[in-house]
Amino acid sequence: MYSKEEIKKGKERFWTRFGQYLSVIPSAEGEKINWVNYKTGIKHLFFRMDADQYQGVIMIEMANPDAGIRELQFETFKTYKKIFEETVGEDWVWEKEFVDAYGKATTRIYKELKGVNLYNEQDWPELISFFKPRLLALDDFWTTAKYGFSIFK
Repeated sequence: MYSKEEIKKGKERFWTRFGQYLSVIPSAEGEKINWVNYKTGIKHLFFRMDADQYQGVIMIEMANPDAGIRELQFETFKTYKKIFEETVGEDWVWEKEFVDAYGKATTRIYKELKGVNLYNEQDWPELISFFKPRLLALDDFWTTAKYGFSIFK
């Protein structure tokens, strides 16, 4: 079991290192980007990464408080599903209804890596190798798809 302080410091160290590692890589449009805090430009629509002592996960999260808007966003993503799958090169889980640990309803599209521990530095290369290509693929996908989401701005 990890203390709250160990969890906080472990996450800070990993995400700082990950951000530094990716800082030299431009976005698909050739711009400097904060990869750890990716901005989609759409309110309540996020590209998120998370890890803990059990897994790493990368996701597109639709967190609009209005369930109808979340559903419309999800349907819009479904119209781009073929492009998405070609860009990321693998199947992701498409979850229309998800309730997070805080009781907040969201919709998400995600990929998990099980059996890694963020707090074990020996697992960091595997986590980075998991997150990096998928985040770059999400960015590449978003350069095409973002125009279809402009109605949600």
